[in-house]
Amino acid sequence: MIDLTLVRTKGRIDGLPESDSIFLVKVSIMKPVSVSKGFVAQFIIGEGDLRFAVKDTLDVAGFQTQAGSPALASVPVATQSASVVQTLLEKGCALVGKTALHELAFGVTGINPWGGTPLNTLFPALIPGGSSSGSAAVVASGEADFSIGTDTGGSVRMPAACCGVYGLKPGYGVLSRKGVLPAESSLDCVGVFTRDADTLCKVMTRLGVPVDEPLTSLPQISFLSAAAAEIDSHLLAFLSGCGLELRQAELPSFADAHRAGLAIISHENWLAFGPLLAGGKVSADVATRIRAGADVSEQTLKEAEQVRTQFTREVDELLAQTPLLALATLPDLPPTLAEASDPLSVVNLTRLVRPFNLSGHPALAIPVGELHGRPVSLQLVAAKGHEGLLVQAAKWLEQRRRH
Repeated sequence: MIDLTLVRTKGRIDGLPESDSIFLVKVSIMKPVSVSKGFVAQFIIGEGDLRFAVKDTLDVAGFQTQAGSPALASVPVATQSASVVQTLLEKGCALVGKTALHELAFGVTGINPWGGTPLNTLFPALIPGGSSSGSAAVVASGEADFSIGTDTGGSVRMPAACCGVYGLKPGYGVLSRKGVLPAESSLDCVGVFTRDADTLCKVMTRLGVPVDEPLTSLPQISFLSAAAAEIDSHLLAFLSGCGLELRQAELPSFADAHRAGLAIISHENWLAFGPLLAGGKVSADVATRIRAGADVSEQTLKEAEQVRTQFTREVDELLAQTPLLALATLPDLPPTLAEASDPLSVVNLTRLVRPFNLSGHPALAIPVGELHGRPVSLQLVAAKGHEGLLVQAAKWLEQRRRH
């Protein structure tokens, strides 16, 4: 059906000057919506050569932002789209829906007992990963050319690794968080999912991030051995097969950075979502972890900030010696849905991704084949302000993998 929705948006009508105004936006709604496909709402807004979807933590004018939780079922519809959404619409992209997620974007599996769990199309027995589960799923299935997610402690790179797609977490603050839930976060970044490096380059360019300077060669890069032995061996073979010279890396504060990141996430999520618990509508698992944030002491936060400073220094020094750090995205192969029912099976899945939220460095998950029928993902990390190097390195590796 066609729905005319009254929203506040930025654009032009009949040649009038661009302005912030109240416009009627034509939205073509397609029903029924299938959460198994990764969507919580499907529609078409705008026209263009690239179709995209956005995680339901980003505002889309005329729609609610429910973040996968019945605790937010009564929130008013957004009157203005998130900054990145509006930019993409203005740059000739068509928005095709809002995507499912782990409730309140606080979980690594993507399993949502309230709204349903997106299907991991390429690996149906496996979890889609969280928290941006639907955003990864719709790209993997081809329902969208790219999608937008958010990454506070790995929530773009984790599902990208599970679903066999690319997932970029830019440096902290590179992409605007205006119109993103929660409103305040010292770790969260808006990120991008694609099926290939070329599309990733196009999307980042439209978002105003310079990434299109061609890379003719890659010099020596650092490699951090931090995953299961067979995963590290797979990645080393892949990188060596691409002709790269590898230097062994060390980051003494890596494990501390993972713990410090969790302390900050827990504290900030308690501040953002703690008031929702009184209604009893948040799932037990997520509610328990939100409540744990109330117990994070000022001393713990102070120590976490000290770790942030130290770890950031270590990463900066490493990247001053070699332009890229390579490591696994996940420490183990993604678990099945059945395996993920045991909390112990997923407790450490973010230990290789969360540290780079703490330091604020850009990081990119790249699919690099399979082991035992499960996807393997390479993570590349670059110095702050060098998202372009990550994207071009991904294109360079992709070209060599094809030959």
